[in-house]
Amino acid sequence: MSQYLAFIRAINVGGHTVKMDQLRRLFEALGFANVETFIASGNVIFASPSKSAKALEQKIEKYLHESLGYEVATFVRTTAELAEIAQYQSFSATELNDKGNRLYIAFTANPPSAAAKQKLLASATETDEFHIHDREVYWLCRTQFHESKFSGALLEKILGMPATVRNATTVRKMAAKYVAK
Repeated sequence: MSQYLAFIRAINVGGHTVKMDQLRRLFEALGFANVETFIASGNVIFASPSKSAKALEQKIEKYLHESLGYEVATFVRTTAELAEIAQYQSFSATELNDKGNRLYIAFTANPPSAAAKQKLLASATETDEFHIHDREVYWLCRTQFHESKFSGALLEKILGMPATVRNATTVRKMAAKYVAK
């Protein structure tokens, strides 16, 4: 069985509250093994014999929609992909280590189109800068997340596709915990 990580959008935000034990049970009901959650923001680790992350995304989205009553975009990555995402150098070490700067990683189902990439990169400001690598958008925020004029909703609008955003620290902690297993 392969180990996967699911990054789920719309869990415990916007009035959609789902307890992590309920989310674990939903994943177990899908037949997944070794199901764990990582912090209460829709990060699920699970094992499956499936070799297709795309098929897993579709299966999870369909079941969560049926079970929770609303659409739940799901972005599945293998542990190898998570390791690469966590280690990827999207910005210089100086920028990343500058006091007050924070790095966020947005997960998408597919790589953004060339037009979406161009539009997002053109949206950069003194506060917010972006780098796109494969299916992830690296967002350097030079202020507190809530103080930025940019948001996950705006990111989705510019990209023209669903996305879910995680703090890079969370992604690195997940990689440290689950990639080594």
